[in-house]
Amino acid sequence: MVETKMLRGTKVKMTPSEAIVETLVAEGVKHISGILGSAFMDMLDLLPTAGIRFIGVRHEQSAAHMEDAYCRVSGVAGVVIGQNGPGMTNMVTSVAAANQAHTPMVVISPSAGTPTVGWDGFQECDQVSIFKAITKETVRVTHPGRVADCLRTAFRIAYAERGPVLFDIPRDYFYGEVEDQILQPHQYRVDSRGCGSSESLDRAAEILAEAEYPVIISGRGTVDSDGIEEIKNIAEHLTAPVAVSYMHNDAFPADHPLAVGPIGYMGSKAAMNTLKKADVILAVGTRLSVFGTLPCYDIDYFPKDAKIIQIDINPRQIARTHPVEVGIIGDAREASREIMKRLKEIKPILKQEKARMVEVTNEKQKWEEELVELAMIDGTPINPRRALLELTKVLPENAIVSSDIGNVSSTANAYLKFNQSRRHIAALTFGNTGFAYPSALGAKLAEPNTPVLAIVGDGAWGMSLHEVSTAVEENIPVIACVFNNNAWCAEKKNQVDFYNNRFVGADIQNPDFAEVARSMGAVGIRVEKPEELGPVIEAAIKSNKPTVIDIQVDGTQLAPPFRKDALKMPTRLLEKYAHLDHKNWDNNY
Repeated sequence: MVETKMLRGTKVKMTPSEAIVETLVAEGVKHISGILGSAFMDMLDLLPTAGIRFIGVRHEQSAAHMEDAYCRVSGVAGVVIGQNGPGMTNMVTSVAAANQAHTPMVVISPSAGTPTVGWDGFQECDQVSIFKAITKETVRVTHPGRVADCLRTAFRIAYAERGPVLFDIPRDYFYGEVEDQILQPHQYRVDSRGCGSSESLDRAAEILAEAEYPVIISGRGTVDSDGIEEIKNIAEHLTAPVAVSYMHNDAFPADHPLAVGPIGYMGSKAAMNTLKKADVILAVGTRLSVFGTLPCYDIDYFPKDAKIIQIDINPRQIARTHPVEVGIIGDAREASREIMKRLKEIKPILKQEKARMVEVTNEKQKWEEELVELAMIDGTPINPRRALLELTKVLPENAIVSSDIGNVSSTANAYLKFNQSRRHIAALTFGNTGFAYPSALGAKLAEPNTPVLAIVGDGAWGMSLHEVSTAVEENIPVIACVFNNNAWCAEKKNQVDFYNNRFVGADIQNPDFAEVARSMGAVGIRVEKPEELGPVIEAAIKSNKPTVIDIQVDGTQLAPPFRKDALKMPTRLLEKYAHLDHKNWDNNY
C-alpha cells in the first residue's frame, strides 16, 4: 500500500507498474476486467497484493460492458485492460457503447514495445488511432516517468467529460525505475459541478412559472447527480408530469403520482400523450437524442412549438437535436435545486392542478390496461409480453435489470418500472447485441447483495453465453432471462413489413440453453408455460447462484420495426429481380 511519506508529497523510487497500481488504489479501484496478457503481466502480478481483484472474462468485449454497468450502478469509473493488438481491438464495440452512454471508464491499453514500433511486430496495432473516435480522449504515455501523471489525466478526463479514456502505454514502459509521488484524487481532479449561470436559471424559472402545461423529462444526468429529489420538488410545485428519457426508466420513481414513464421506442403511451400537450419542457440531464424522441406507436409526440429548457453538464449536448429557449450548462441536481429556489420566490404557494392530475392518472391507467391486455393474448408457447409481465410482477423493489437490444428486450421498455435510481442498465442508442449479460455481471460487482437480472434475446445470448463461465468461476450470481424465439426478430419484423415475409438470415437454430448452462456449472431451467416463470425467477433469486432461464416465446408476436422511418418498400429495376419489387408481390413468378 502507499506509504505515508508518499501521501505527504515526497517522491520515492518505484517501478512504473507500481506507480500505475498505486494510482489505481488511490482512485478506489477495487477490480479490473479483461483477459490476461504478457504485455501487462508485470503490473498484473501486483494486483492481489494491492487489493485489486482481476476479473478474467472470456471475451474482451464483455470486459468494457461489465465496467460500463459497474460505473452506472456505483458511480465509480470502471477499468479494463487487454493484450496489445487483438485483445484491445476486441474491446472496440463495448468501449464505443460506453462512450455513447456517457460512462466514465479508463481503458488501460498496453501497446507494442518502443524498440520495435513500425516493424509490424507480433500483435502490433495503432490502438490510439482506433480508439480516438470512440473515447473522450486518448492519453499516450511518452516516457516511463510519466505513467502516474498520464493515468491521473485519464481519470480526470473520464470523470469530467463522462466517458471512456484510453491510457496507452508501450509494453516496455511497465519496467524500469521512476521517482514519483502518488497523489490523491482531490489533488488532481474536481468532481463537484456548478449550477449554471444565474441569468439562465432566472429565465428558466420564469418560463416554468408562466407555463400552462409544463412537462419534465428526466435523464441519465439526473441519476448520475443523485438529483431525483430535486426533480420531485419541481414537479410537485408545478404539478408537472415527469417522463423519463429513452431506456432510463430509473430516472424518476414509477410509483410517483406525476410519473408517466419512458419516451422513445416501445416506451409509454401515457408519457407520449402527455408530452404532446406540453407548452414548456424541462429536459434535465438528457441530450434528447434523435432516436429517443422519434415517433412511436404512430404517435408524433415530441411537441414542435414547446419552449425547451435543457440542463446538461456538457455544453456540446445543449440544443444539439432540438432548439432550446434556455440552455443551462450545469450539474442536473444543482441546477434543478436553484430553479426550485427561484420558483418558490415567483410562486410561493403550492397549488396542485387537480385536472392535470386526473389526466395523468387516466393516461397511466389506460396504458397499464393496454399493456396487460396485450400480454394476455395467447402465444405459442408464450407471448413474449406475457413473459415480461410475469417477470416484472416478481421483481424485488431493489432489483437491477439489464436489457439488451432486440425485439423483446426493447419491448421491455414498456414494462420495466423502477422506484429507485441506478436500477436500469440498458444498451441505449449504440444498440449492440450481447450487452445485457456482461453488464449484469458488472452491476452485480457494484452491488453484490442486490438481485440482478438480464433480459436477453436468443440472438444476443449467442454473443454472451460464454460469460456464464465467468459468472461461475468468479461466483457472480446473476440471472439470465433468455427470450428464445429462434430468430433475430427485430430484423425479422422488417422482413415481415417491408420484404413480404422473405426471411434471409433471420431464423436461427439454438441448442438447449438450459442444458448448456448446466454443462458450464450454472443452474439451467427451461420454461414453456407463462405461469411457471414467476416462481422460477423467485427461486433463482433465492438460490443466489448463476442461473440461465431459457424462456420459450412466440416468434410471430413482434414489436414494430426499430427504424420505420429509415426503411422503404423495395423497388427493383433489373428484370432478374422484378418479382421482389413491392409492386409485383401479387403476381405469380
